[in-house]
Amino acid sequence: MEESEVFTLLGETGFARLVAAFYRQIPQDDILGPMYPAEDLEGAEQRLRNFLIFRFGGPARYIEQRGHPRLRQRHFRFPINQAARDRWILLMNRAIEASEFPEEAAHCLTRFFAETATFLINQSDAAAHPGASAQALRWH
Repeated sequence: MEESEVFTLLGETGFARLVAAFYRQIPQDDILGPMYPAEDLEGAEQRLRNFLIFRFGGPARYIEQRGHPRLRQRHFRFPINQAARDRWILLMNRAIEASEFPEEAAHCLTRFFAETATFLINQSDAAAHPGASAQALRWH
């Protein structure tokens, strides 16, 4: 399946389900929870949902509202180490499973998230400080 076909298969409601399932896990997570301020969870959810919809073939609301994604630049100020990356992937994989997507869409999303999350690592594990940032880790 081509990435641009995922939106056709899942639609806005599928991406909304996925992102909501992901963000339901954040507040109680010991690694990612401290990086997401409670007052911005709704905004973070909307930004990720709009980014994914655009990235996988849907309407370009994300680009219209925020411009080019510039993922590395937008995430550079947040401490992303291997542990944070792995936890983000774990929670997103759980969200994919909970969303009960067709296998080809789930595979495409899983591959994209793994590659992108690895690309965003900006610290070694030794340099990271647990709970070092009270700011949101914006993966979008």
